[in-house]
Amino acid sequence: MIPLVSRRRILSLSAQSLGGLALAQLADAETRPQLPHFPPRARRAIYLHMVGAPPQQETFDYKPKMEALFDQDLPESIRQGQRLTTMTSGQSRFPIAPSIFRFARHGQCGAEISELLPYTARMADDICIIRSMHTEAINHEPAITFIQTGFMIAGKPCIGSWLAYGLGSMNRDLPTFVVLTASHSHPRANVQAISARLWSSGFLSGEYSGVALRSTGDPVLFINDPPGVPRELRRRMLDGLKALNELEAERWNDPETRVRIEQYEMAFRMQASVPELTDLSREPASVKEMYGPDVEKPGSFAYCALMARRLVERGVRFVQIYHRGWDVHGELPEVLPSQCRDVDQPSWALVQDLKQRGLLDDTVVIWGGEFGRTIYCQGKLTKTTYGRDHHPRCFSIWMAGGGIRGGMVYGETDEFSYNIVRDPVHVRDFQATLLHLFGIDHERFTYRYQGLDQRLTGVEKAHVVRGILA
Repeated sequence: MIPLVSRRRILSLSAQSLGGLALAQLADAETRPQLPHFPPRARRAIYLHMVGAPPQQETFDYKPKMEALFDQDLPESIRQGQRLTTMTSGQSRFPIAPSIFRFARHGQCGAEISELLPYTARMADDICIIRSMHTEAINHEPAITFIQTGFMIAGKPCIGSWLAYGLGSMNRDLPTFVVLTASHSHPRANVQAISARLWSSGFLSGEYSGVALRSTGDPVLFINDPPGVPRELRRRMLDGLKALNELEAERWNDPETRVRIEQYEMAFRMQASVPELTDLSREPASVKEMYGPDVEKPGSFAYCALMARRLVERGVRFVQIYHRGWDVHGELPEVLPSQCRDVDQPSWALVQDLKQRGLLDDTVVIWGGEFGRTIYCQGKLTKTTYGRDHHPRCFSIWMAGGGIRGGMVYGETDEFSYNIVRDPVHVRDFQATLLHLFGIDHERFTYRYQGLDQRLTGVEKAHVVRGILA
């Protein structure tokens, strides 16, 4: 019987210089880089991803001139032959659908924010609204993958994994990167599928993958000891398993075996840390009230937002929250208010909670989707109902804390919220800026894989958006 031998083992057995050189390259690839490159502003991040793409016209990009153009065709001079999705490519017309929701100016900065987001409006001076985000992806799967991993095809590490690899852990009893999936409340919301590939470590070691905490049952599968198995016996079992894995690691010199050893040890430590983490009984009533009435309902966005604060407070480096149901192709006036209610107060509470605890200064919070929505209507248009298709040319997000300048609006779109007319921010620029906040030069932060120096921002040029930095 021929034993299975890892590539590393083959190279280590070779006395040839070429094999030795390749082995050295592999070893270098797995050594954590010397980071940060310069003093960081952020140590932690909480990324609130609104899966399905919130319409910028109903949230942060007010376009009052559209009211006079109701049901008029979008001028070709504005559309400029833009490619369409299959959902609207067959339409004979592209009628303009003005938002039916009101906007008002808020804060000393005077940011125009929708009535659907009254709590977000309260913190206008804490956040930076970017109205000029853009991407090449026009469908959800590649667009979500692109903004999370820097590539439209699955298989690359996501932002959280890159930061976990580059900066390491701040708490040995909890994962460096944690993922929460929040429920949505409207039963007719159009929900996009997401999967663990979005928090995968890709070609990085498996230890840098996100750990998803479940919203029902045990937060992590098998976190509790089986019935009849005392903790001392569980410890002895793990010690025995560790010894066997150590023998395997010594024999084949396979780094993934050592990753497995550490994962088992982390799981054991999490048996003590996770129950304390998820126990909200000691949270003051005033804090729970801030997050809203759903805060003690596991899986709600409010619950996830409070959990995010508790996670970063305990040293978790990166927390990702996904909230689905934002794909408003139809019935937008009915579905969108519910989506906004789900996230508005908890998002505000999260920022205020971090600020009160002195954590916002070095914790960056991000809120946004993967692309924008069209000003023209998808399907039937009336005065009371309409839908919007995907639109990659412009969309809005907001950021706060961690070196971001609050109380500002960055970028501008045309009067149709269709094309960017000032200060465009590409998805890669956003990623480069996020790394910059952590003291990382995105061009120097690489990992050798398949003969290339891979990086989050890819091979095309990306720029740090210095205009939004504090």
